Amino acid sequence: MSLYRDVTNKPWDNVGLPDGIESKPVFNVPNERVALTVLLIIASVLFSLFLVSYYIRMQVGDWVPLATPAQLWTNTAALVLSSVFLQAAVFRSRKEEVLSLFRGSGLLFVIGGLLAVAFIIGQYQVWVDLGAAGHSVRGNPANSFFYLLTAVHIAHLSGGLWVWSKAGIRLAQKFDADDIRLSMNLCAIYWHFLLLVWVGLFFLLANT
Repeated sequence: MSLYRDVTNKPWDNVGLPDGIESKPVFNVPNERVALTVLLIIASVLFSLFLVSYYIRMQVGDWVPLATPAQLWTNTAALVLSSVFLQAAVFRSRKEEVLSLFRGSGLLFVIGGLLAVAFIIGQYQVWVDLGAAGHSVRGNPANSFFYLLTAVHIAHLSGGLWVWSKAGIRLAQKFDADDIRLSMNLCAIYWHFLLLVWVGLFFLLANT
């Protein structure tokens, strides 16, 4: 059995009844939403462990705070707009009977994803600039944590972009509208989560 089926398996979903009587669902929740909830819980625990490690490590005497690159403000704005556009796509999709790429909610959805790509490119540029300024990964524990935390966040966002691209393909091929709405909604929820995580990381990095 695949990992996805294991994660989305819901043994509580059916009420046990005597033979001859058809069971009925207890919770009408899509499997994809259950899988996303599990993923968000795991990601929350992971980032929490990183933050605890960060606070413990910064108490050691060799910790030298890293100046906050100004580019991070621009990157943050891109991620905020990305989340806004994806949520706007969700709202717009509920008013449209037919969903298609580059029109209405589809266009908003595409723009939201492209802004997330811009965020990743901006984060990479920050790495390049820090490296050119002599702030390498091994230069200082604060540097190492900066690269680590931003890299893990980018990895999660890249996974979200993979799902976003699959939803975009469905839009282009005009799949069932309800399935596309579900994909849009799940992408928006995931983006909101990663935005909150990034705001927390940015605040931590800027103040320590």
